[in-house]
Amino acid sequence: MTVPPKKAFALRLDPALHAAIERAAAADLRSVNAEVEILLREALARRGVKLAPPEHRPRGRPPVSKDD
Repeated sequence: MTVPPKKAFALRLDPALHAAIERAAAADLRSVNAEVEILLREALARRGVKLAPPEHRPRGRPPVSKDD
């Protein structure tokens, strides 16, 4: 199963907003990036914007191939 790469872009935030997101991410045991993505999905859902569910990305190290 191949997962398409995520879109990367620069985002400038007010330092206080970034600190608040960092605290929320730490409380949820997420990265700041994952927390921002969740917050954006929640905000869009409240506005009635329908999105496909996020692609499942396997966690951890990739499996070792038998060729190695």
